[in-house]
Amino acid sequence: MRAALKTADGRFQVTEVERPIIPTGDFVLARVRVAGICGTDLRHWNKAEPELECHIVGHELAGEVVEVGADVTNLKPGDRVVIETVMGDGVCPYCRIQRYNICEHLYDVRTKYVSRAYGEFVCGPQSKFYPLPDHVSFEEAALIDTFSVCLHAHHRAGVGVNQKIAIIGAGPIGLGQLQLAKLSGADVLIVDRVASSLELATKLGADVVVDTSKGEDVLERVLAFAGERGADVCFECAGGESMAETLPLATKLARRGGKVVVVGGFDAGELSIPLEWQRIQMSEIEIVMSASFAFHDIYPEQGMVLQLLADGKLDAASLITHRFDLDHINDAFETADAKETTGAVFVAITIS
Repeated sequence: MRAALKTADGRFQVTEVERPIIPTGDFVLARVRVAGICGTDLRHWNKAEPELECHIVGHELAGEVVEVGADVTNLKPGDRVVIETVMGDGVCPYCRIQRYNICEHLYDVRTKYVSRAYGEFVCGPQSKFYPLPDHVSFEEAALIDTFSVCLHAHHRAGVGVNQKIAIIGAGPIGLGQLQLAKLSGADVLIVDRVASSLELATKLGADVVVDTSKGEDVLERVLAFAGERGADVCFECAGGESMAETLPLATKLARRGGKVVVVGGFDAGELSIPLEWQRIQMSEIEIVMSASFAFHDIYPEQGMVLQLLADGKLDAASLITHRFDLDHINDAFETADAKETTGAVFVAITIS
């Protein structure tokens, strides 16, 4: 099959590689139709990382079933599917209680099977393949992973009716967080420095947008928005290199007794970020970490998002700003990375 492999300098080379095969009876082989680019992918873009060289990456994808194992009961060749890429080892204590998102072997397992979106085929257990309704496009379905990350953070936050929510970052995660908060009856303020992203946030229902590129005072705007107390919940959805600024800001935007939910990703290794720990403690501000997604009670969060999208309660189509084919994957990443000039939000890549 054709796939985009990571190169020594962190870009991609499209080449022929071996197609995956079904290893056991409960596995499914699918042809990838559309993959996406998220913030995690961008943090690894154009960066020399020997551990990723010659690997297939990508974890936002939808496609079509090609072959099923003998024990597969709910899928058949030709079925349209969205593929969950959060996959643990299945045997550890966390996997046994459906918290596989914090499995110690998560990365090793998921990258061996389902987390290989930038190749023509992927293979994984049937539980990771969700039938896709005909009226949901492959492009829209590629955003289900993003929205599932948002839903997990939403559950961790316990967002409620009439709460005042602040969101730092108006990328796909922040815009997904916005939609879920509005569905729950909350009021939402969102912060970013990209005007086109904030325009989209307004379209999706944001009550207040704050453009930091114009020198707007974020804390002042949040206090005015939230009755001079601060936000009930502040979601940090920027992550990466900006975390040294955005995490301290998030703790300043949360009210006494409020929550900061960290959704944006960190880079590997130790990172020192000074915080006003005394004020955070004396205010009993909770800092809640949120990682990927798994189950909420008895329900798989990816399945919940699929239902919300199918029912028209989430808007994925408006987030898709650019489209490329696999041969132009480097152009796709350059476009996504330069969002301040390109206006990119979610960049979709047609794989096959």
